[in-house]
Amino acid sequence: MENQVLQSLDEQQQGLADEIRRLMFVFEDLIGVDDRSIMAILKEVEGDTLKMALRTASDELKERIFKNMSERAAQMMKEDLEVMGPVRLRDVEAAQQAIIKIGKKLESEGKAVLTGKGKEDVLV
Repeated sequence: MENQVLQSLDEQQQGLADEIRRLMFVFEDLIGVDDRSIMAILKEVEGDTLKMALRTASDELKERIFKNMSERAAQMMKEDLEVMGPVRLRDVEAAQQAIIKIGKKLESEGKAVLTGKGKEDVLV
């Protein structure tokens, strides 16, 4: 849903769409999150939720997530994704939002840092 809104906004007001993207944190932004924060998020996420969320994720994000899992858990998740049947896009988006919500909760508790929301959040 977010992508559809931003694509529509791109067509009408490119500058505004770019500013919104800069300020918001979306599931694919996990690519830029440090390993410690990803591991903290993964500890809180149920396997079925993660599997659903990764359904439409880029290969780069999937590899970033798998890198922060045990080798056995990553292999099992990859196998589950390969045999997973069709799912509703809204279910995938709901799972992605659930993970973002967990990440934001952990960030507010000082247990994770979510980058990508603005220049002041860049790790140096």
